[in-house]
Amino acid sequence: MALMHKSVARRNAKGRPVNNERLEFLGDAILDAVVGDIVYRHFEGKREGFLTNTRSKLVQRDTLNRLAQEMGIDQLILSSGHNNTHNSYVGGNAFEALVGAIYLDRGYEACMKFMQQRILCKLINIDKVAYKEVNFKSKLIEWSQKNKVHLEFSLVKQSKDDTGSPTFVYKIRIEGLDGCEGRGYSKKESQQLAAKLTLQRLKREPQFIDAIFAAKGNRTKMEEEPVLNVPDTEEKQDFIIAKSKEESAPVPTEQKQKTKAVEMTEKVVSVTVETDEFDLSDITTTPKEQTREEIIAAAEAAAFSEQ
Repeated sequence: MALMHKSVARRNAKGRPVNNERLEFLGDAILDAVVGDIVYRHFEGKREGFLTNTRSKLVQRDTLNRLAQEMGIDQLILSSGHNNTHNSYVGGNAFEALVGAIYLDRGYEACMKFMQQRILCKLINIDKVAYKEVNFKSKLIEWSQKNKVHLEFSLVKQSKDDTGSPTFVYKIRIEGLDGCEGRGYSKKESQQLAAKLTLQRLKREPQFIDAIFAAKGNRTKMEEEPVLNVPDTEEKQDFIIAKSKEESAPVPTEQKQKTKAVEMTEKVVSVTVETDEFDLSDITTTPKEQTREEIIAAAEAAAFSEQ
């Protein structure tokens, strides 16, 4: 079952499809665990980022496809024929399904033994893989960030080849200038190729780098140009609430007298509390000089005259 592609379209007695897709799913998870275990033990003391990067290189589709070719697995796959091309990762998927089958038949230790003795000791140099840089897109992004230049990956074309496999063309633009294009059978593959070719061009063509930084200079100069319209400094007083006509209308004489009586009473109360700071001029309303007792009596009479 591990070598049976879904294009065969076989079904079991219950009508369910029989192919390697479920085993591929399982094998993918087992491969991550087994290779992560091997990498962890092989590179003692290395940090998590290094270990993750190394494992990714060992289990990526391109590596698994190459392994399937070297082992002859791609020649044993049962398929309808038209999908079994070098583009569709059929071999790599079958390799994962094979690992899933080994796990179900023999267990985890058998998978570990298979990867260590059959794959890593004979077909892959794990040290070369670990220190070989293959993520060109990451390197280009890192370069652009260090130099503070704008980098863009744009999809130029998406189509299918003669066998019906999807193809993608990506172009790189740096500070608005055209970089290189990359064609592949996945977005990741085409972007990696475009980044690789662009990095090679940056190394070979100093004038390309000069043009990039000239474009960056023009952009930053435009961004730093002063704004000609200076903001107005006049302070608006719109936070003040204007009085309505009713509030500004004259107060009746009777109401004025009541209000004045209350105010005088409040002043009298304050006198009894703070006699040392009392000033007769604060409440004197007549030119005739009065004593303190007379003032208090007049205030009380005015306050309670309406009762």
